[in-house]
Formats: sequence, C-alpha cells, structure tokens
Amino acid sequence: MTVSLPRISARVRILLWLLVVMAVALGAVAVTVRSILQRDVDQRVSQLLTQETGEFANFVPQGVDPGTGGRFDTADRLLRVYLQRQYADPDEELLGLTGRPGGRPDVIRQRRELPQDIALWRDSASLSRIHASEDSFGTLERPQGELRWAKVEIGPSPGGEPGAFVVAFHPERERAVADKTFWTLLALSGVALLMTTGIGWAVAGRILAPVRIVRTTAAELTEQDLTRRIPVEGRDDIAALAETFNAMLDRLEQAFAAQRVFVDDAGHELRTPITIVRGHLELMGDDPADREETVRLVTDELDRMSRIVEDLLLLAGAERPDFVRPEPVQLAELTADVFVKVRTLGDRKWQLDCVADLEVRLDEQRMTQAMVQLAQNAVQHTVPGQRIRIGSRAGADRVELYVADHGPGIPPEDAEVIFERFRRGTSRRGTRTSGAGLGLAIVRAIAEGHHGRVELHRTEGGGATFVLTLETTS
Repeated sequence: MTVSLPRISARVRILLWLLVVMAVALGAVAVTVRSILQRDVDQRVSQLLTQETGEFANFVPQGVDPGTGGRFDTADRLLRVYLQRQYADPDEELLGLTGRPGGRPDVIRQRRELPQDIALWRDSASLSRIHASEDSFGTLERPQGELRWAKVEIGPSPGGEPGAFVVAFHPERERAVADKTFWTLLALSGVALLMTTGIGWAVAGRILAPVRIVRTTAAELTEQDLTRRIPVEGRDDIAALAETFNAMLDRLEQAFAAQRVFVDDAGHELRTPITIVRGHLELMGDDPADREETVRLVTDELDRMSRIVEDLLLLAGAERPDFVRPEPVQLAELTADVFVKVRTLGDRKWQLDCVADLEVRLDEQRMTQAMVQLAQNAVQHTVPGQRIRIGSRAGADRVELYVADHGPGIPPEDAEVIFERFRRGTSRRGTRTSGAGLGLAIVRAIAEGHHGRVELHRTEGGGATFVLTLETTS
C-alpha cells in the first residue's frame, strides 16, 4: 500500500531551509567565538606565567636583602622578600618552595585568600609533583579544575636548602566567562531564529504571492473564461514568471478563440449546403432525369463544402509559426509567373504592369496563392474585356505586389469588412458569386504571416487595387 505523504508548501520549505542555514551559521559563529575566547585565555595565562617567571629570574642575581644591604644568603629569605613586593591577579598564586625535590616542600605564600577548594598551597600532593618536576611549565588536571603553573628553581646556598619560585594560575573562572559568552550567543541566536521565523514567513509569503496567484488563476481557468490575468509588480524573477504566464494565457485564449471561430464558421457556412443536399435527396423521385439533376446539384454542393473546409483549415493553420516558410525569391520572376498563371482565370484584358527586379525573402507558394486569389476576385467583379493589371514595385524599406482592376470598385462602407471571414460587403461588385467569403481573409492571413499587410486602394479611372505590402530588411 502506498503511503501518501503530506504536501509541504514552497513557503514552508523556504522557511525551513532559511532556518537550517541560519541555525548552522549562528551555531558556527558561537562555537568560533568560544574557541577564540578560550584561546585568548590560554595565551594570556602563558604570557602571565612567562612574565612572572622572567621578573623573578631577573631579581635573583640583582636583588638586595633590605636587612643586610647585600646579596641574599638563603633561598628562603629571597623568596619571602620577593613575595612581599608582588601583587598577584585574582586567579593567580605566587608561592615559594624550599627543600629538596622529592620530599615534601615547605611553602612560603602571600597573605591573600583564595577559595580553599582551589588554593594550591593547601594541595600538598600537587605541590610535591610541581616541586619534583624537571619542567619549567606545566598543567595539572585536578578535581578542583585545571591548573597552569611555571617555576624557577633556586640553587642551594651555603647556609640553606634549595628552593623554587612557583606561579600558579587557576583559569576556570576566565574559562567560565568564555562559556557564559558562548551560551549568551546561543540564546541570542535562538531569539534571532524566532525573529527570522516571523520575518521570513512574512517575506516568503510576499515573494510567493504571485506564485499563489498563478496557481489560483490556473485552477480557476476554464474553456469558457480565459480572461483572467495576473497583476505584474516589480522587475524580479517572480514578475517575469507572471509575465510569462500571462503571455501563455494570451496564446491559450487566442487558440481557443481560433478554435471557436473555426467551429462557428464551419457550422455557419456548412449548414446551408447540408440543408440543400438533404432537401434534394428527400425530394428526389424515380425519374432518371430528375435523379441526374439531383446528383449534379448534390455534387456541386459537396464540392463547395470541400472548398469551404479547405479554406477554413488554411485559416486555422495561419496561427502556426510554420504557416509561411520564407526563402530568397526573385521578385521579378515571381511576378511574371503569377501573371502567366492568372491569365487562364477569365476572358479579361490582362496586363503585366511594372516589375521590381530584386531578391526578397518570402514564401513563394503562399504569395502566389494570395496573388491568384486577388486575381480571381478581380475576375469575379469585372466583365469580359475589362483590364486587370498585375505588378510589383520596391520602396526604400518595403516591396509591394498588387492586382488592379477597372470594375465598379468597392464602396467605402464595405472597405472595412471585406477582409473578414464570410463578409462580402453590403453591396456586390459585378456579377453574383458563390464563394464563402473566405478568399480575402486568406489573403490577409498570408500577408500577416509575412509580417506585412494587405490594403485596398481606388484604381485611377475607377475600380479596385489590392496591394500586398511586405517590409524588407537591409
């Protein structure tokens, strides 16, 4: 059986990672500070031991006995006079030891009090170990705590026993200060983590607010409502995400709109021929002539339906990026080829007008299709013998291909709608046509696929001129 784990939100994950990183960083800082403070304690103790023993070593050959005015004659006298003149730190003991190493030494100490549980002069075993040691510096681990010591030995004099000057330091209190600082830092780090939790929760919520809006918007989107958009604030990655999502919604809305238009157009335009076919089939009798006429009418309507479907599919495909495939084409050759092809469309006075001789990038098949459609449109709205001109021309940053006829022209009120699907204008030019009203919409789609446009102008002397304008790049 699969166990479904609870989903953790991005906000919680961000906050957890932030807390983990901060906890590690603050812990590392606290440990580092404690280590530095402990090292400073060790360095200070070492310097103090070195300083005290150095001062005593300098005093031994230079000291003068205040009682005799001469050199000290015994180690005991030397140690007593020297210790009377010294002021020890609170955690420091200055002691004098006399007697042979290996035995229990006699202790000379200053008149100052230390806590009895740590005072070295009360610890006979530790004093004996220090006195017997051959080292000048050392450390003792005692139940009372660590003890750092240093000593300077004094050779035996003619009138007495040998001795030693001992400096003992109890670092526990200073180490406790370092530990207290460490725990204080940990407590402050805990407070900082609590504050970070609140601030991080608020900041993460603010940063991720557009993401939540994206999720909510995506959950509310339906095929019937694709109009919702995400407000874009700022110029960060989240704003870029919102812009990208809005752009995706724009494309999705256009795709659904194109799909609805296709379905609506197909249903609108195919309904009539289907009704005609059904009506004729239902009324078809047994007479052979009647059957032949019905078959002819049905076949004609089916052909018209096939052309409508093909045109609708072409317009639906106009939204694809590969609708046109530009490649270098000689414009003069294209214009001449179009002229040759359209002369068979009708008994008109065809004329090859001016021709631009240059190379341009365009889809030759699509552009030929558009020009042939414009020529077919001109044929449908002129009468035999009327002139139709085909040509091309070049400007500074564009090229134009055009079809000009000398028919009745197009009223201004129709010029705005003739490029829309299934719109033929409120008044017809010339003879009645059986087209579905998709031809000029296809021409406009091909022009826009080339990032150009199709325009309607009045022909000089009467008629209509359709111009395909394409921008060129240098």
